[in-house]
Amino acid sequence: MHIRIITALEFVLMLLAASAPADADGERSLTLKEALSLAEKGNPEILASSESVLATKEDIGIARSFLLPKITFEERFMRTNNPTYAFMAKLNQARFEQSDFEISSLNHPPAINDFQTGLSFEQPIFAPKAYIAVDMAKRESAAKGEEFVRKREDVAFRVVKTYLGVQTAKSFVAVAEKAVSDAKEHERIAETRYNSGLGLYSDMLRASVAVASAEERLVSATKGLKVAKRALGLTLGLTESMDAADERPDLAPRDLDYYYEAALSRSDLKSLQERYRNAENSLRMANAGYLPVFGIGGSYQLNSHRNPFGDEGDSWQMSAFLRWELFDGVKREHERQKAKHTIAETAAYVDGMKKQISFMVYDAYLGVGEAKKGLDLAQAAMKSAEESRRLVKKRYENSLSTIVDLLDVQTSLDGARATVVDREGAYLTAVANLGFQSGTIMRDLGLQE
Repeated sequence: MHIRIITALEFVLMLLAASAPADADGERSLTLKEALSLAEKGNPEILASSESVLATKEDIGIARSFLLPKITFEERFMRTNNPTYAFMAKLNQARFEQSDFEISSLNHPPAINDFQTGLSFEQPIFAPKAYIAVDMAKRESAAKGEEFVRKREDVAFRVVKTYLGVQTAKSFVAVAEKAVSDAKEHERIAETRYNSGLGLYSDMLRASVAVASAEERLVSATKGLKVAKRALGLTLGLTESMDAADERPDLAPRDLDYYYEAALSRSDLKSLQERYRNAENSLRMANAGYLPVFGIGGSYQLNSHRNPFGDEGDSWQMSAFLRWELFDGVKREHERQKAKHTIAETAAYVDGMKKQISFMVYDAYLGVGEAKKGLDLAQAAMKSAEESRRLVKKRYENSLSTIVDLLDVQTSLDGARATVVDREGAYLTAVANLGFQSGTIMRDLGLQE
């Protein structure tokens, strides 16, 4: 189980996050590392998974308890006139007298009270099932620990996605604001041309509509940003919105072989491999059912006819026992066959998971290449759109193009800017997804050596 111990640096980062200045809306602005540190402490899924790991560790102690002595204290009261029990009770109480041998006393004894105080123990010496149970509990605990590591990776990936979502939403707002600014500039030019008698009133109306459309897109972008901030806070285990710093995460892909090799140690695969070993242990457990159990035991007893815990008579005994179940209705045979099928089933799951992980890493790696190519093309398209807008704007100012041409190229430029923003976020998300699928995301984010 690899539960990360927070380093001194991360602790300082958490303190800085707690005291980070708030923006105008009262939202704290976090770096990615600060967001990840808060998620480690506040995300409900991580907290729940951590408790699950601790609960499973207790199963080790429960399994070990079957190898330790069992000590029992008991206080019992009996009142009887049964000849056998009455005879025994008087003997245990050390009150037996010569008169008790009379036939009438033996056959028809008076009712007698007996307070029995007992302390007993039993210690197994050879218990093969118990030994195997301890090993199974340890392996299940290790499997849960690996699941916890994978849960941390899953939450880290979701933090990265929502963090990038906030940054992308902020960029969309900036693009929308720029679009409003450009639309107002076009409106100013159209109004100036109309007032000077060089333009048409319809041009001014078209420019005004374009401003309204740009402002509407700004409203939508602002709403998307607020939702993204609240989603980031939710991922961190908070109820308030959280803002993301402007600095982009430093994520860069490596070669495919690196990810293939790392994927062989992915935590959920290791967890399943531990359960495969436990499936083998289940066969050992079934085979152990054919072996005897050996142990020792003993007791100390006080007896009194007057009051509880009385000591009119006392006695002790020591014993050794051998329990060997010779026939159980072929239960053990069925348990062995079941264990063999479970081993084969788990082996198939392990093999299937290895193949699935290999495919998912390959798909994610191709996704990174696709996202990078899409980003490059979007950036080239934006440069082309910017140049087109510049030229058409000049032509419109010199009465060589219509307002419709200017608004069309402006629409293309707005779309190109938004596409670049979207592709930047998609590329970084694709790199993070590649790290998640290969199990390297914690190292990629600098959270693990």
